[in-house]
Amino acid sequence: MAKLLHFKGFHITFVNTEFNHQQLLKSGGPDSLKGFPDFQFETIPDGLPPSDINAPQDIASFIDSITTNCLVPLRNLIAKLNEASSTSDYPRVSCIVADCYMSLTLEAAETFHIPGVLLWTMSPSILMSYLHCQLLAEEGLIPPKDKRNSTNWYPDMPINLIPGMRDIRLRDLPSFFWDGNDAFHNIGIREVQEALKASAIIIHTFDALECKVLNAIKSLLPPIYTIGPLQLLEKNIPNTQLRSLRSNLLKEDQGCLQWLDSRQPDSVVYVNFGSHTVMTSQQLIEFAWGLANCKHPFLWVIRSDLVIGEAAVLPLEFTEETADRGMISGWCPQEQVLCHSSIAGFLTHCGWNSTMDAICSGVPVIGWPLFADQTTNCRYACVHWGIGMEIDKNVKRDEVEGLVRQLMEGDKGKRMTKKAMEWKKSAEESTKPGGSSYMNLDKVIEEVLVIKKLD
Repeated sequence: MAKLLHFKGFHITFVNTEFNHQQLLKSGGPDSLKGFPDFQFETIPDGLPPSDINAPQDIASFIDSITTNCLVPLRNLIAKLNEASSTSDYPRVSCIVADCYMSLTLEAAETFHIPGVLLWTMSPSILMSYLHCQLLAEEGLIPPKDKRNSTNWYPDMPINLIPGMRDIRLRDLPSFFWDGNDAFHNIGIREVQEALKASAIIIHTFDALECKVLNAIKSLLPPIYTIGPLQLLEKNIPNTQLRSLRSNLLKEDQGCLQWLDSRQPDSVVYVNFGSHTVMTSQQLIEFAWGLANCKHPFLWVIRSDLVIGEAAVLPLEFTEETADRGMISGWCPQEQVLCHSSIAGFLTHCGWNSTMDAICSGVPVIGWPLFADQTTNCRYACVHWGIGMEIDKNVKRDEVEGLVRQLMEGDKGKRMTKKAMEWKKSAEESTKPGGSSYMNLDKVIEEVLVIKKLD
């Protein structure tokens, strides 16, 4: 999003926490963020105790610390940038665009009388669900923990109270509504309520994908602008040097692209459960033998911290069995992988970024959603968009094998691939001149961001 705004004429100061900034430099190299005089990087502390740069931070603690400790450092940074503008060609800070879970930026924007815009990096259905959280609670549909064994409460219960959202079950709502993770649930409620104070909300989607929920949500929020898929809009930027600027916190293995070059078209299953999902060693083994038994080539991303509490070690027999058709990678350039001609399907956790990557690439998915928005995204992929199939949370190798075979060999897989290509075309149309996302980018600039001072 920052690169798109730069392309449209804005000077950019990209603010990271000190921890994330160091991770960026570690993954991209010490000079990877240099060379852009009007696209600079600054940092603020996250308020947490010093920690190992190689270990992930606890997300709930991180968000709480940011909310509690970072308003003053952010205000001080803006004041410093404004003061520096008096002796340089760099302009004063005229607006703030921030991640939707960083609503403290709205208070900073108010201090300096500038627009504060939030970027909602999930589906609008998640936003709509949280806006109706209180109603669901009043109706007893998201009950307290001690009632979850009641005969009146079951995971497949239809949920029909949320405008614009149909054909969903209780289990398809964000997992924090029903899994007892009160810390994350309360953070979500708080941040959505704070988002109502924004000058505008940018949602990372495109109109055709979720038109019903978007039509229903417009009257409940500040002005919303659907701008996505961002990865397709980025292709409109002619500056290849800026486009090459990466925000990946993990070092990418480019070798997997050469391996894909050696495979036949539409022959490979790509497996990646994202940057935060963890599993047990038994689940890892079930996925492994499911992939081995289906006999199809696969590219599998296995992070060092994928398995809970121990190293991710695959059985020697599996490694020998799949040596001629499998590749294991620590991390990879996912957009490039999914667009490769050899990729036929994507076994994914159904995070929103991965879902959008799949849609942009026209690749059908097999979803294994575990927490947060993944459950909702998977339901939409399977039922509303026709591009997915779901694996049970208690994964078994026979199910993995069967679903991969369906995707790669069966009639359902062919139908899913056809629908995925249709959604790819729709996404591309939205980001071309005259498309909804293309125009909404210009609209949010003209109607919100170029306003230098708020009345």
